[in-house]
Amino acid sequence: MIPQEFIQSLLGRVDIVDVVDRHVKLKKTGANFSACCPFHNEKTPSFTVSPSKQFYHCFGCGVHGNAIGFLMEYSGLAYPEAIRALAETVGMPVPETRGNFRAGAAEAPGLAARMMDALTYYRAELKKSKTAIDYLKRRGLSGEIAARYGLGYAPDGWQNLEAVFTDYATAALKDTGLVIDTEAEEGKKSRRYDRFRDRVMFPILDARGNVIGFGGRVIGQGEPKYLNSPETPLFEKGRELYGLYQARRAIREASQVLVVEGYMDVVALAQHGVENAVATLGTSTTPMHVAKLLKMADNVVFCFDGDAAGRKAAWRALEISLPELADGKVVSFLFLPPEDDPDTYVRRLGKEGFLAALSQAKPLSQFLFAELVSQVDMATDEGRASFVAHAKPLIAQVQAPALGAMLRRRLAELARLAPEEIAGLMPAAPAAPRKAAPPAAKPVRKGPASSQARLLAFVLHDLVLAKAVPAEVLSGSTPEATALRALVELLHREPGLNLAQVSAHFDGSDLWATMSNALLDPLLKQAESPDFSLDAELQGAVGQILEERRASRHKELLVRVQSGTATPAEQAEYNDLWTQISAARSGNVSPEERSKL
Repeated sequence: MIPQEFIQSLLGRVDIVDVVDRHVKLKKTGANFSACCPFHNEKTPSFTVSPSKQFYHCFGCGVHGNAIGFLMEYSGLAYPEAIRALAETVGMPVPETRGNFRAGAAEAPGLAARMMDALTYYRAELKKSKTAIDYLKRRGLSGEIAARYGLGYAPDGWQNLEAVFTDYATAALKDTGLVIDTEAEEGKKSRRYDRFRDRVMFPILDARGNVIGFGGRVIGQGEPKYLNSPETPLFEKGRELYGLYQARRAIREASQVLVVEGYMDVVALAQHGVENAVATLGTSTTPMHVAKLLKMADNVVFCFDGDAAGRKAAWRALEISLPELADGKVVSFLFLPPEDDPDTYVRRLGKEGFLAALSQAKPLSQFLFAELVSQVDMATDEGRASFVAHAKPLIAQVQAPALGAMLRRRLAELARLAPEEIAGLMPAAPAAPRKAAPPAAKPVRKGPASSQARLLAFVLHDLVLAKAVPAEVLSGSTPEATALRALVELLHREPGLNLAQVSAHFDGSDLWATMSNALLDPLLKQAESPDFSLDAELQGAVGQILEERRASRHKELLVRVQSGTATPAEQAEYNDLWTQISAARSGNVSPEERSKL
């Protein structure tokens, strides 16, 4: 685990305004900054970033969090990746801890600089190569798109990079994946040569825009048609997606991402105005791919050729997607004619033709059942039994409650079984594994806020108010009482924390889930107004809590008094409580005085 002390120190160093403004243009509004929310469509800005709290909050959709949560939500980064990205911006080395970053990541900064040097070289070579430029023109690509995706050219020749890197023969350069060493024969030394030769080069960028690998496309005849960087300390194929850095904004705006198979498919689609496409990197779709994309968009569409290979790849993507599905998220499949890929299809029919085909993409449920039905004879009992046998382990992986229930119901209909019969045959859906330090959720309040929840919200809004919360209101076993007690205790120990640091302290726990829900209190929007008395509201909530507790205790004692089992002390307490309650209800005391009763 990354030490909590480091995370707190990091959040104390970064400025969330700078972090958010790199991705969403902010406008100064009083003490805070605002913008239209990047996480839902809106015309009137309701997304607020607070420099004092180092926290963002959208009063429209409810999403909120610190700088780490923003990068996770906006860029689809995992928790440790978001921390590393932030740490790089302020020059803080992340403590090397086992299990957070893949082996060799400590050398990543030096490797990243070498990869950027290689990109500069390849781009310069593209400008010199008439052959490469003519090839890209024949593929319909403009100079603007080539520049946007950083396309380059690796010229023919065995050791061209020797002119770029003075340490061409060292082990450090081999870690980039840009060069290859031959196996040493007896009595001879191994020979080093460039991995990419006479190929159009497609740089692969991470979520921060760093070059982490390359894909090379042969211009003439030759195999393999596409050659990719090997796995390196910078580059893990199962984690990265080509074009994601360039497509982020379009994905956000459409809440949809299109997954294709090749680099050229991505840039060709972008050339025709379809800018929300990404490609897997010479490997099958992985759970990390799907999870990352479902964080960024509500709709993920896999686009494959309609031939046997394309349908096989689509089925693999379906199997990988099943455990990652969530209610409200849609995974679909678009199959193009066997003679087409996205590149040729969009060049032939244009953007409108491609979007028309995209609108006909099959939802995962349709594709799942259509494929299974095609493999058996559904007219026979044996065929339907085989159908159920094949469907059961697949549907059992779906952890989304509503979708899982609908898939089971559809399975029962197709198999001609009653829903209860399917329920008896199907294992319960596995519990979703707890994910460490998830990004800020979008909670929805259920019913009116309790006085304790409002008090919790007020303290979260202004952490200094923790000093004004009397110990008497901190008892109780409700989630709000437990969260309030933990929050006040933390702020008494560390009074200088801001809300970003508080959220990092509790992130991933049930306590933060309760606090996160409390932040949805409608009064907090009013609290942004300078004439709103948050202190008075807090005192009112304190008074209400104490009054509720007095009433509860009075009711408890009333039963004992009426039954004649009350002790003299309980009788005296009952009389005293009745006097206090009567005084409070008479309206003759202020909220401040009432809280002291």
